[in-house]
Amino acid sequence: MSSDEIIEHLELMARLMELHEENPFKIRAVSNAAFKLNKLRYNFEGKSKEDIENIEGIGKGISSKIIDLISTNETPELNDLLKKTPPGIIEVLNIKGLGPKKVRQLWKELDIESVGELLYACNENRLTTLKGFGEKTQNQVKQNIEFSLSNQNKYHYAALEQVMFDFLELLKEKEPGLQVALCGEMARKCEVIEKLELLIDRDLKHDYTAVLKGIPLQVEFKTCRPEEFYYYKVLYTSSAGHLEKTNLKALTKKTFGSEEEVYSALHLQYIVPELREGLAEVSLAKDNRLPELITIEDLKGILHCHSTYSDGVHSLKEMAGECQRLGYGYFGICDHSRSAGYAQGLSIERVQEQHAEIDRLNSGYSGFKILKGIESDILNDGSLDYPDEVLKTFDFVVASVHSNLKMNEAKATERLIKAIENPYTSILGHPSGRLLLARAGYPLDYKKIIDACAANKVSVELNAHPYRLDLDWRWIPYCLEKNVMISINPDAHNKDGLKDVYYGICAARKGMLSKKYCLNALDVNEIMSKFRK
Repeated sequence: MSSDEIIEHLELMARLMELHEENPFKIRAVSNAAFKLNKLRYNFEGKSKEDIENIEGIGKGISSKIIDLISTNETPELNDLLKKTPPGIIEVLNIKGLGPKKVRQLWKELDIESVGELLYACNENRLTTLKGFGEKTQNQVKQNIEFSLSNQNKYHYAALEQVMFDFLELLKEKEPGLQVALCGEMARKCEVIEKLELLIDRDLKHDYTAVLKGIPLQVEFKTCRPEEFYYYKVLYTSSAGHLEKTNLKALTKKTFGSEEEVYSALHLQYIVPELREGLAEVSLAKDNRLPELITIEDLKGILHCHSTYSDGVHSLKEMAGECQRLGYGYFGICDHSRSAGYAQGLSIERVQEQHAEIDRLNSGYSGFKILKGIESDILNDGSLDYPDEVLKTFDFVVASVHSNLKMNEAKATERLIKAIENPYTSILGHPSGRLLLARAGYPLDYKKIIDACAANKVSVELNAHPYRLDLDWRWIPYCLEKNVMISINPDAHNKDGLKDVYYGICAARKGMLSKKYCLNALDVNEIMSKFRK
């Protein structure tokens, strides 16, 4: 059982214990253990019973449950909880905004035991009869159910990439001479995947049923003649809009030696798979005006990461050291500001302490620098955390919304614009607040937001965490039109998270970003000069 699966089991156990009104101290112990392990990203592989019992903050009782999960894939406690819980209730527990106590109310007072019954009850206005469930709560529950149902059988690109790459390598090993390629949404590196497609140039000789069971979506195999592989690779990689605009299906010739030859036959500049979405790429390719897209090698430094000063796993020195090891020239720390109590946001005294440590560390570096940043909460009225005399001590400020995400479009837009107009704001962080497959972004007038960034020389973050990818890449062309730079930031809370910039690069390429308009493609002297301006 993987570390993530162990954490999921503990989280489920804590929720079911609360659902059944068990001892609150025991519930807190299980819940805290899951939180601690998730933060540590602890790897249980090869660990002994003694190793597990010695994990800081994990008691012997929880350790025994973890050992049960590793050895048997189950625990007696969770099995007992599951036996007395209707299966549909577990699905209801997964609806955003409904904690175990509210789910128990729905179950015991309205006899609701499934998501379908809950949605029907919302439509029948029945939730308003319960204590603590007003009309506003009922509407929000309904919206969250509908959002959840619309995202069933969808996966983040990051969740499927490695398993599909591994399967491709297996096919190449087991099927010598086979031409095989990812197609469709995976080839275009879409942020959310609904369908898996593979192109092969002959029928497979071996049975891969067992391997395919480990891939969460069904894989659709498409077969073509070997000499027509590149034609069909372009065909099956492209969106319907791209095919329509290129008129690819009208080509009578289907034998090509490369994808580039296919586009040459269409009298078009070569269009990389990420761009084959049917937007502006074809008209630009007709005039040979497609830009040279950014690559991960173009990034000179990393901005917006967290350390143990707030809610990160690794120390400032460890995070900077990993960034240096990865070959970057600078590291911009952005721990949470003081209003973010949920994330141990920095008091003014802690800011001063961190800045003193940065100065000490920087004095020992050659060719590398830590930049003093902060992820400042945008408060309800659009102002930034901290007074001006503190804000001016940072090299740069990432301004982000983390609270009160239910404003209407006009208020939310006004709030962000006020933050953008603050003279200390350098970067607008994860603008929509979305969490892919979990939370829709709050409503914004993006053109007004981007126009304000242009007027105030503020860059926009493309948060590279694969569950965010926010700013949505579809708004990058408008940013480029307005000369607004994009900062590809991992929002890393541990050393491994620094590598998430890769997913940001994938999304940025879909938005036709070149290194000219990428903030952290500037070297340290260029970016410091830009921040000062």
